[in-house]
Amino acid sequence: MSILKLSSAGKDYLWGGTRLIKEYGKPFRWDKLAETWELSCHPDGLCSIAEGEFSGKTLVEYIQKKGIAILGTKCQHMKQFPLLIKFIDAKNDLSIQVHPSDEYALKYEGQYGKTEVWYVIDSQPGAFIYYGFKKTISNEEFAERIQNKTLLEVLNKVEVKKGDVFFIEPGTIHAIGGGNLIAEIQQNSNVTYRVYDYGRVGADGKERELHIDKAKAVTKCTPPKCDNDFGSHLVSCDYFTVDKFTLDGKSKKKMSGTVDNTSFASVLILDGKGTIRAGEEVVEVKKGDSIFMEAGTGKFEVEGEVEMLITTV
Repeated sequence: MSILKLSSAGKDYLWGGTRLIKEYGKPFRWDKLAETWELSCHPDGLCSIAEGEFSGKTLVEYIQKKGIAILGTKCQHMKQFPLLIKFIDAKNDLSIQVHPSDEYALKYEGQYGKTEVWYVIDSQPGAFIYYGFKKTISNEEFAERIQNKTLLEVLNKVEVKKGDVFFIEPGTIHAIGGGNLIAEIQQNSNVTYRVYDYGRVGADGKERELHIDKAKAVTKCTPPKCDNDFGSHLVSCDYFTVDKFTLDGKSKKKMSGTVDNTSFASVLILDGKGTIRAGEEVVEVKKGDSIFMEAGTGKFEVEGEVEMLITTV
């Protein structure tokens, strides 16, 4: 097997909705489903193989069985699986948060830091995100606004629409607003420093933990970079390259590509349905599916009416 359909891990965070259950058919019978981890070897949410000989085995177990070479030559020096890919359904606002760099996270958390990208799959009218600061402020003002709960006044609030892309570097303060459905591609990390959470309480009736000191240590108190030019790619950085493809099933109903020996490929199906073929292997895919293709798979074809993100290391 070189094309694997994956089963996701789910998260029922308090801000989540039900779209991933109702519209994407995710098999979680919860009141809310905030996130599904579609490509994950992180111990906080392991994905597994959905079909075939290895059905039910985790992706970690599959890699251990087949050998690290299936991840590609770019991953040979890495101590951890490099990526984590999610669907996020934000019915309500997420907390104001920030992620550390590799250097800080490895020193204090034993994990990678988190560089990530958001692709807005859908958004309700008026939906927004917080993305960095409106203008540069001092570290002292940042600390004071956290203390007196006026931080939102200086954050860069951006109204969003379907198809928007946001590249979020470590140290950039941010939050997803309610009404957004997002695909997130990130480093393999679950380190988040929560700065402000609107005074909400968790299932235990207590306000959720904040991480003020660590947030102050890593936050860049400046506006975000808005001049990211990734050339022909949706996003390309030191950690991943993401491309978006749309097949309309009519004038454009087929595309081909190659998965060489440098990196595996993740295919995340945002909408539609079709097939992925590599050699003699053919896998049917539909909205919400996550596909892992081993490094060295070679030429592949996707056919149908499909909207998808393809990510490589």
